[in-house]
Amino acid sequence: MSAFDATGTAPPWVIFVPRGTTQIQQQLSALQSAGGHTYRFAASALLTEQDIHRTFATTLQFPGYYGRNWHALVDCLDDLCGAVTGRIGLAAVITDADQLLNAPFFPLLVSVLCQAADRANASTDLDGFPLDRPPIAEHFIFEFSDFDGERITRTVSQPDLTVTTGDAFVAAELNPDEWH
Repeated sequence: MSAFDATGTAPPWVIFVPRGTTQIQQQLSALQSAGGHTYRFAASALLTEQDIHRTFATTLQFPGYYGRNWHALVDCLDDLCGAVTGRIGLAAVITDADQLLNAPFFPLLVSVLCQAADRANASTDLDGFPLDRPPIAEHFIFEFSDFDGERITRTVSQPDLTVTTGDAFVAAELNPDEWH
């Protein structure tokens, strides 16, 4: 059994795995069978901050007023509509993630994705009031050709995240002492 479930609304929000991990493939199939969607992003299309904003906006159909900054990315990922999520959820799979590990923005990107998924998966707004929509399962999966869990952990660890490791995965979610 894994310590993550990419089909549900529970953390961890960001999962790092070796390419072809059977548990991930099974969970993505289950998400799609339930009506959710999987989106694949090549890391080569995400090598700069501008690339990330352009690619996410195009693929996930962000509104025209998207501000193309980290705060706007959190907002738009939190507000994804039914057509993109199937009203169930989505998993964004970043392939060949090895290419991003040395990017200076990579730890910030992981934090931003955790922030967005935490909000999308919630049943209340930031003030604690019930949302007018059910939680939307939202997870981000980074697939590595050369998986080095210790290096990934060192790279993404920061005070605002809780990073856990397993036999063949690393996972991140917001640190509740910092965020809740």
